[in-house]
Amino acid sequence: MLYYKSYDHPDSTEWVTFIHGAGGSSSIWYKQVKEFKEHFNVLLIDLRGHGKSQEIFERYFSNEYNFENISADVLEVMDHLKIQQSHFVGISLGTILMRTICELAPDRVKSLVMGGAVTRLNVRSKLLVGLGNATKKFIPYMWLYRFFAWIIMPRKRNQESRILFANQAKKLCQKEFVRWFGLTYKLNPLLRYFNENDTKLPTLYVMGDEDYMFLPQVTQLVKDHSTSSLQVVPNCGHVCNVEQPDFFNSTAINFISHNS
Repeated sequence: MLYYKSYDHPDSTEWVTFIHGAGGSSSIWYKQVKEFKEHFNVLLIDLRGHGKSQEIFERYFSNEYNFENISADVLEVMDHLKIQQSHFVGISLGTILMRTICELAPDRVKSLVMGGAVTRLNVRSKLLVGLGNATKKFIPYMWLYRFFAWIIMPRKRNQESRILFANQAKKLCQKEFVRWFGLTYKLNPLLRYFNENDTKLPTLYVMGDEDYMFLPQVTQLVKDHSTSSLQVVPNCGHVCNVEQPDFFNSTAINFISHNS
């Protein structure tokens, strides 16, 4: 099973499950845990190959790396803890896993908070994915990771996010990076399906106003999905939970409370 850490609330029956992005770990939520556990039960998970789940899966895990299997890992932890339903909060690639969980087990999801959501690839991101897949097996993965982080988060105020994710990515190995980057081959048809099919679940997108690679696509998607809304975070890039935690926390907590 994945590594997880849970915090029980003395009164609330509501659970909030946090899903990090590729190259990160549950530690990226360090600016959220204190506030969220004052209101809800909290579940933090390290995805396969990340954080403290890395050694577990090197030893015991053998099935294919795809969005369905990785999402099923999360549901396995919920089953173990007997969590029937949860609100989900995710960042970047973690939002794709949350959306996949909605397909696998929609009855387990109460609401979604999508931070720095990836809903469609623009021309620049498609070029980056192509470059990564062409070089991932012979260029040191940290070179690629730092380059991608700089392209996605180029401003000086994005530095904390870049450093945080680079430090977490160092804990991966080249083999693990290649496995995860292989998921990008399946992104386009999957994102197209997600765009065309509304979950009808309460969904809040929280996007930095400087998240130029992904904000325009989310803005369009929200117009088409009836139960989705968008909150744009001022002076903020892709990793909005790190760069503007007070704004992110208050917005997400109010949304989850309203949908509890």
